[in-house]
Amino acid sequence: MMAPALQDLWKGFGVAFEFHNLIWSFFGVLLGNLIGVMPGMGAMSAISLLLPLTYSLSPIPAILMLAGIFYGSQYGGAIGAILLNLPCHPPHAVTCLDGYPLTLQGRGGAALGITMLSSFFAASMGIVVMIFASPLLVRAALSFGPTEVFSIMLLGLLAGATMSRGPPLKGIAMTALGLLVGTVGTDVNTGVQRFNFGLPELSEKIELIALALGVFGIADFLLNVNRMKTRGDEIRIRMRDMRPSRAELKRSFFPMVRGTLIGMLFGAMPGTGPTITTFVAYALERKVAKDQKRFGHGAIEGVASPEAASHAKTQVDFIPTMSLGIPGDPVMALLLGALLIHGVQPGPQLITEHADLFWGLIASFWVGNILLIILNVPLIGIWVRLLRVPYRYLFPSAILFIAIGVYSMNNSLFEVAEILVCGVAGAILLSLEFPVAPIILGYVLGPTLEENFRRAALLSRGDLMVFIDQPISGLFLGFSALLIATQLLVAWRAGAET
Repeated sequence: MMAPALQDLWKGFGVAFEFHNLIWSFFGVLLGNLIGVMPGMGAMSAISLLLPLTYSLSPIPAILMLAGIFYGSQYGGAIGAILLNLPCHPPHAVTCLDGYPLTLQGRGGAALGITMLSSFFAASMGIVVMIFASPLLVRAALSFGPTEVFSIMLLGLLAGATMSRGPPLKGIAMTALGLLVGTVGTDVNTGVQRFNFGLPELSEKIELIALALGVFGIADFLLNVNRMKTRGDEIRIRMRDMRPSRAELKRSFFPMVRGTLIGMLFGAMPGTGPTITTFVAYALERKVAKDQKRFGHGAIEGVASPEAASHAKTQVDFIPTMSLGIPGDPVMALLLGALLIHGVQPGPQLITEHADLFWGLIASFWVGNILLIILNVPLIGIWVRLLRVPYRYLFPSAILFIAIGVYSMNNSLFEVAEILVCGVAGAILLSLEFPVAPIILGYVLGPTLEENFRRAALLSRGDLMVFIDQPISGLFLGFSALLIATQLLVAWRAGAET
């Protein structure tokens, strides 16, 4: 099995290093990286705008370019989250929790360096999994039914509700608020519109990108709008600052490994987005840490694990997308559409019928991630210069980019207004010292949790014991019960000590 895979991979490198394919891959990575840094822009915006450009290309360079935009924008989004506290790509919302405090402490360069190492390590491991374990992962993915998905989502929700700094009750309250926000829109089972306040624009849902940019980026701007100093006055990053210390590397290694494993697990599961993956990775890292109070104040592990999880999932996500035709998130859905546009039918036969495309794409992942490292070391100076722009210019410029990016998604001014409302609400909550990250977690997990619970209940004719009877589901429910018991025990001990 290994020898044929290595032979196919060698042929894939031959495809990836063809001059025109290499140029389009480089173009995608560079453009994705640049767009990912820009406030309000992301992979969805870039791929949506550039998809018509691929109509004149053959399938291989078209898919290589779009894939390059995807993972290039991921690293660019991490730069915005760490240096500007702007999660331009929703999975990077959790990176803001410790990445931005590290920047304020003068360790933003080290955070970027750890991000670069985590992304390359996780992407490499994800590529290895794609090469050797695709058939096994496809088989495992098909074994996950609604009961298993519900139990996993429930565990992630319970873990994330207590991951924020401050009183756990506030984190639970914000998670519940996120669950309520996630119910807005049309019920997928009955078609009934819920909680849209008579506004037809809310018949679908509140957009995730609007919510994430609002409660993080806009809220931060509103809280600091009267400041006279520029962000560049607080931040000093040089190329040599991107080299993490030995202690930071040591603290990041195992979180990087754990994040990679979580990313590969969720990547093999169809229908789970990268935002869920990063929150689960962060929650796990906080639970296993000896000093949980460091998280939210600049813990390097809080950057390494989610970024590794995000990049590992990105790579492994291509397995269900290309082998089953089931996209893991909206970006993958766009890439799936691009395949269909070019006459490539995703499915189990894709590897044999379009071997040059499949193996060329895998080889281009390695090439593209190396290009990202080469590009971002000299480009760090550009990002820091951006931060030295006076705040009175940076604030309206960032707002403009955010508005353009969100408007370009669906050509909707209403979604721009959503950002403003979410930003004002986020600023109020932050001023009252409520954590806003659990809102995103509840919003992301809530609809998936509800949909799979109702689906499982329908299939079992209302017998809720099905969640325990299924071995995988029962295992994760057991972990959930253990987590609740642990939290109650910690609260009881804290009360007893006082």
